[in-house]
Amino acid sequence: MAQPFRHVALIGRYQSEGIRATLLEIAAFIAEHGAEVLIEAQTAQSIGSNSFEGASMARIAREADLAISVGGDGTMLGVARSLASTRVPMVGINHGRLGFITDISLADWRSALPAILDGIYDAEDRSLLSARALRDGTEIWRDIGLNDVVVNRSSRSGMIELQVDVDGLYMYNQRADGLIVATPTGSTAYALSANGPILHPELAGIVLVPIAPQALSNRPITLPDRVTVRIRVIEATEPRVSCDMQVFSELRVGDEIVVRRAPFSCRFLHPKNHNHFATLRSKLNWHELPILRRPD
Repeated sequence: MAQPFRHVALIGRYQSEGIRATLLEIAAFIAEHGAEVLIEAQTAQSIGSNSFEGASMARIAREADLAISVGGDGTMLGVARSLASTRVPMVGINHGRLGFITDISLADWRSALPAILDGIYDAEDRSLLSARALRDGTEIWRDIGLNDVVVNRSSRSGMIELQVDVDGLYMYNQRADGLIVATPTGSTAYALSANGPILHPELAGIVLVPIAPQALSNRPITLPDRVTVRIRVIEATEPRVSCDMQVFSELRVGDEIVVRRAPFSCRFLHPKNHNHFATLRSKLNWHELPILRRPD
């Protein structure tokens, strides 16, 4: 059993309806459990909390030994990108819709949090992707993604043509709506909706998934996570690159996007006996049998 957590940060999707009372209740619960509570500054300002101290993400990274995200997967992704390099572990309480990585339901947080705060939990490390865009050899943009890096066209333009090299070896030129480079975590996000495979979180791999490719023979491929993927924009109108569909940069024809595994990972904490397959059954309804319809 690990040591109890004594400095806990709370970050919420404060725009969500009805979340204020939940955040204040969770903060009071943590304080009653004997831990110091820091509420992310914008969250604290939005919910009007005078009982708990607001803190910047930089301060949270320095002082917190646990971060709790209350919201949907998007909120957790933002927290992960901010804190991953600091190795502050994260817990997700789902106040959104699907909740693949915010695996504690809103109905269960009271029963799940005490053991985690006391150091009783299952932990797993999730890989991230580092992406940078180059224009004539000069870096114009850099960010990281927990789910994916996506190079795609704007909604007002036609297909984008991309050249893809892996470790300096030519892979293909592809005409499509875009290309997704996803981690195992991101394999159940945008990549899955584009018919990509599901990768177990413990796999050391990344997956390349074309978005609506012109050639139906262009299929997803899983690569070792030690490779470097270089994507060159050959032809496009208003191309762009994004990390986790949250951080965007505009591109031009000729720009290159270099993607590789980030040199750090983020740590997720789950209630004891967490089961990834149970998550897949719950979120993807694997337990439901096909509906057989009788002919009229």
